[in-house]
Order: sequence, then C-alpha cells, then structure tokens
Amino acid sequence: MRADRKTAIEPRVAAPVAGQRGELFAEQCPSREVFKHVTSLWGVLSLVALQQGTLRFSELRRQVGGVSEKMLAQTLQVLEADGFVVRKAHPVVPPHVEYSLTRLGLEVAVHVAELADCIEANLPLVTRHRLARGQAAA
Repeated sequence: MRADRKTAIEPRVAAPVAGQRGELFAEQCPSREVFKHVTSLWGVLSLVALQQGTLRFSELRRQVGGVSEKMLAQTLQVLEADGFVVRKAHPVVPPHVEYSLTRLGLEVAVHVAELADCIEANLPLVTRHRLARGQAAA
C-alpha cells in the first residue's frame, strides 16, 4: 500500500467543518453524541410522537408510555440542545410547556420513524429468530 493513502481503518478525529459530514466511525467524532441522543429509545419515541405536531409535556409523556418525567425531561433537553426540538413555556399558572419539532427535527424524525416502521414490520421475523436461538441454546 502506498504511504500517501489512508487505510479504511484509520479514523479521522478532527471535528467536521460546517457543511461537511462527520466521521461516525471515528471515536472522537461529535456526531456520535448526537446519534446517541436521536437513537435512544426515548429520543426515537419523542421524535416520532412530535411528528403529529406540538404537544404539551403531559401529552407527550402519555403518548410515550413507560417514560418517567425525569427521563423525558432529560431527553427533551438534549434534543432541544441539538436543535431538533423547540420548547415553548407559556407564562400561566399552572405552567404550560409545549414541545414541537424544528425543521431539522422534522427531517430527523422522518428517518427514525422509518427505522421504527422497519423494526415493527419485521418484528415477527425477529421474534422467530429469537425463539429459534432460545430453543437451540436450551
């Protein structure tokens, strides 16, 4: 191999310049952190739920069954920090807070919804594989 060519396993660790793609396989690539936020269970479910439009915190929590208030609040904070979600607090008593997707959030939500749809559509096949593996291991 020529010395001036990079190998496929040599990671780039510099942060991407605006308009450039990151290097997801590089250990220090900042896109990994964003990827973690978007693809976490609560991140995916929040993004998919918010595709239908603006939701109050309590509505979102009901829609995303099983999430604690603390976990949902943390998830929404990181999604907001990443620019995917907008939080709007209304100055009323009791507090009224609404969440909606930004333009970028809508784009990302479409992709994670496709992933979720793919998993749900193939769940019977996954279940069969799990059962076969469990029976073979027993």
